[in-house]
Amino acid sequence: MVRTDAESDETNWLDFNRRFDAHFPTLYRLFESLYGDRSDWLDQLTQLVLLSARSWAARPAELKQLDDKQERDATWFSSNSMLGGVCYVDRYAENLDGVRARIPYFKELGLTYLHLMPLFLAPEPNSDGGYAVSSYRQVSPALGTMEQLRDLAAELRSEGISLVVDFIFNHTSNEHQWARRAAEGDPRYSDYYWIFPDRAMPDAFETHAREIFPDDHPGSFVQLDDGRWVWATFHSYQWDLNYSNPEVFRAMAEEMLFLANQGISILRMDAVAFIWKQLGTTCENLPQAHLLLQAFNAVCRLAAPSLLFKSEAIVHPDQVAEYIDPGECQLSYNPLQMALIWESMATRDVSLLSQALERRHNLPDGTSWVNYVRSHDDIGWTFADEDAAELGINGFEHRRFLNSFYVNRFPGSFAHGVPFQDNPRTGDCRISGTTASLLGIEQEPDAAVERILLAHSIILSTGGVPLIYLGDEVAQENDYAYAGEPGHDTDSRWVHRPHYPAENYAKRTDPATPQGAVYTGLRQLIAVRSGTPEFTGTRLVDFHTGNRHVLGYQRPGEGTNILVLANFADHPQRVPAETLSGFNHTAGNLVTGEQETLDDGVELGPRSFVWLRTTSRT
Repeated sequence: MVRTDAESDETNWLDFNRRFDAHFPTLYRLFESLYGDRSDWLDQLTQLVLLSARSWAARPAELKQLDDKQERDATWFSSNSMLGGVCYVDRYAENLDGVRARIPYFKELGLTYLHLMPLFLAPEPNSDGGYAVSSYRQVSPALGTMEQLRDLAAELRSEGISLVVDFIFNHTSNEHQWARRAAEGDPRYSDYYWIFPDRAMPDAFETHAREIFPDDHPGSFVQLDDGRWVWATFHSYQWDLNYSNPEVFRAMAEEMLFLANQGISILRMDAVAFIWKQLGTTCENLPQAHLLLQAFNAVCRLAAPSLLFKSEAIVHPDQVAEYIDPGECQLSYNPLQMALIWESMATRDVSLLSQALERRHNLPDGTSWVNYVRSHDDIGWTFADEDAAELGINGFEHRRFLNSFYVNRFPGSFAHGVPFQDNPRTGDCRISGTTASLLGIEQEPDAAVERILLAHSIILSTGGVPLIYLGDEVAQENDYAYAGEPGHDTDSRWVHRPHYPAENYAKRTDPATPQGAVYTGLRQLIAVRSGTPEFTGTRLVDFHTGNRHVLGYQRPGEGTNILVLANFADHPQRVPAETLSGFNHTAGNLVTGEQETLDDGVELGPRSFVWLRTTSRT
């Protein structure tokens, strides 16, 4: 058993030790796997457990009650009432008090999950949008204080909204106190990072590691003022942490538990694929990366058992799935579905999306997707070339087409996207743009409204936590003035991170406007979803429509079944009666409230969808 002088409440003491008995063997095994070749690994593990006990002792009683509740309902996040929103604090609400003032609107929309983009202390202009953290314990002064964040988390929680923040744990800013000490030559903190005296080891690592942002710095290392070289995967001012040092693991676990005790419910684990380095490999998606996440998870089960992890891994679809497990990351972004919704919009062909839903959607019990139409980041074409090849699609050429389509270089394109990291010579780039601008709001608003609702109907019905980039629900457009803001001129992703679109929100109650039509349509779908128990969880059963323009899938329930049909074409499409012959003669249209006869097939208008409650024909 573990006892600390700080722990005086006998009930809490017994509770901690119950979880210690249950989870310490896992933590021991993982820590030994990662660090067992070091002479100090048991001492480091002992310090880690004592840290966990101290953190538990300091955990507020209200959060301990939440721990107990969610331990008894471990899949609470799978509810059909879950709805997420994501935003930048400064751009959407100016500061944390501004976010707090918008809670009534979040309730109006139906949010149960609010992801605030990186809000911790970061240097300007070299903040990478907040992903270069100088302190995990200080909020950026322009946004507020840690006390305000804690109060916001409590108020959100009282309204049934879980607070989500990013945990940037692959790297810190070069202005973090650890990095400053390392730059000064302190040997202890130099070992917190991958720092070498000359180019011998950097050259050896770079033989296999790929460049991520070559425009910022070639290779994976940058040189310090004293001549040493430090690993910086992403930007020169973001230094990669050295997790082969168990003291780094312990230090980051302490930061994680501190945030959990402020009332954070979910941590978005940033850049999970890069957290472990090993010579002779690409240093991406290594087995030890999974062990690290599992070990962090085991620490949380001791000291903050309601805290969940959400993985951010924009990698091969097979590798995305490897991070999703109740003992690793309970939640995961669904980048493949996101990319293929956009692919289907451009091609009017659902073959790749249908294949992905059939092959790659279902997850282990106790886990869930976070489904989104778009995020704060650019859109990249993450489908697997081998999947595309099965359908006769050349992956390289198809990506070139999609890039051309979404930056309006393809004849007949409706999209008004902006290229990110464009390479005109190769045709390679990624795509920036708001949902509305990418779907044609600037040139054909009526059709764009239909596309916007169609795209969101997929994330609302496939299974998982649907996540809306706030402002998209009122059809916000690109901010083409982004380049005039300090530090934004070289990063086109700011085009789809506009400031709060007040005029759009003012029109949300008028369905005669594009903004009101999108908002009214989404609110109806959200309400239908929350009233449809078949939409609980993530289980999906494929359904082949026999029509490459029409996506089909099923969400099974207790004796009932929701059949989703979605037409991505610009012309009406019909699903014939023969294709529907396995279902009963009639079905309830959940969106319209009407009964439909399946004996004559289903007619779908351009860019339209139906959610049909059916039963199997006997």
